[in-house]
Amino acid sequence: MNDSPVSDAALDRLFRKARSFDDFAAQPVTDAELRALYDLEKWGPTTANSQPQRVVFVRSAEAKARLAPALSSQNKKKVANAPVVAILAYDMRFFEHLPKLFHNPAARSWYETTPEAIRTTALRNATLQGAYLMLAARAIGLDCGPMSGFKNDVVDAEFFPDGRFKSNFLCCLGHGDPSTLPKQDYRFGFDEACTIV
Repeated sequence: MNDSPVSDAALDRLFRKARSFDDFAAQPVTDAELRALYDLEKWGPTTANSQPQRVVFVRSAEAKARLAPALSSQNKKKVANAPVVAILAYDMRFFEHLPKLFHNPAARSWYETTPEAIRTTALRNATLQGAYLMLAARAIGLDCGPMSGFKNDVVDAEFFPDGRFKSNFLCCLGHGDPSTLPKQDYRFGFDEACTIV
């Protein structure tokens, strides 16, 4: 393994100068970019390599119209303006794939338990994967606009009617317009948020 630090330019792109965008340029996001984004994201760690995240990339006007009834008024504008909106969801039957995904054949039984335990494991790990997706998007030159402000039940009824997948959050993807960004908000310093014991 290479233990050299990542360059400052890469750290700026991924973290320090990265912003959440509400407005995007008209430049499209290609299928190749979406595939490249996923091919990076998938390497992020999850519990027992469970990979519960499922993604619907909403790009067409027709698909955006299907999404619109679930959105708050402010988010309708964001979605209309974004080249792609990712619906980041989780699979409530993720454990069915564990025999293929994880080296221990007993792993399925660890997670095929109560609905609440299944949901907790799926949501936690899919949320991690959502963060990996945003970092992957930034790494390949895209910008992100993650958001809640939508009705999960409406999204689920429209895009996941069989009930197996549940929406987590949405993320606009494209080339952000920096001219509309507000000043970057404060971040807690180490001593405000961390304790070493």
